[in-house]
Amino acid sequence: MYTDLLPILENELQSIKENALFKEEHVIQSHQGRVITIDDKEYLNFCSNNYLGLSGTQGIQNATDKALEKYGFGTASVRFICGTQTILKELEAATSEF
Repeated sequence: MYTDLLPILENELQSIKENALFKEEHVIQSHQGRVITIDDKEYLNFCSNNYLGLSGTQGIQNATDKALEKYGFGTASVRFICGTQTILKELEAATSEF
């Protein structure tokens, strides 16, 4: 069965590559921080939990600590990033009786 399926899969993969729909994944060789290493080169890391590649700066770390202490979640939280943490707390308080 595999020998029958293999040419079909190879053909489909080739078609995907020819139509520029294939994407190679890059292996991160270092820990994830502001700077990561890929193929022995350093790059700024702009992943979704590291906005602007600044997560390791002292100011951001201080803000994270304060947010965690005040709101119970840090800067990687969508609520923190969108600035809705105060609204969320008010809504939780208003609806806690239900």
